[in-house]
Amino acid sequence: MKTPAAIAIGCSAGGVDALKAVIGGLDSRLEQTIIACCHSSSDTIDLLCEVLGRTSALPVIEAAERHPVQRGVVQLAPTGYHLLVESDQHFALSIDPRVNYARPSIDVLFSSAAEVWQRALIGVILTGGNADGAIGLQRIRELGGLAIIQSPAGAEVATMPQAALDIAGADYCVDLLDIAPLLNRLCLA
Repeated sequence: MKTPAAIAIGCSAGGVDALKAVIGGLDSRLEQTIIACCHSSSDTIDLLCEVLGRTSALPVIEAAERHPVQRGVVQLAPTGYHLLVESDQHFALSIDPRVNYARPSIDVLFSSAAEVWQRALIGVILTGGNADGAIGLQRIRELGGLAIIQSPAGAEVATMPQAALDIAGADYCVDLLDIAPLLNRLCLA
């Protein structure tokens, strides 16, 4: 794998605490684009940005239509829209039907990001209660990117990481608290 240019993270049930652990452990020197998709029943993503921002050494913002992806910033998929990365490295929002009962869908984000960054993308699947993200993670691996999956045994809800393991496989399957140090090593090496 070449030096990572981007990290895409997906989670669902139990995901806020898992995201806090991962985002909070990222090194302030990371220059990669970081995009996260967390299934949420909230009407806005503002509160999640605020909660993650309290523990993150990196800025945490909501991704917006036609805005360029930013390096060294955590960008969260907005509620109610699929978030896609376009070839010009700008975001696009879609109100297409739900995928795996979710909008935003991790599969949609991961698949579009895989097309853009290919071997320079790391996909991360955390805790969650459905299979969203497994097909997207498979696409990341098909295009040469890396797959990191939270160990299902330690996940608050094991369904999502187990589905990702079963469908996509993993380059690394590690405990939650080992994910941020692993990302730091891979990205700062």
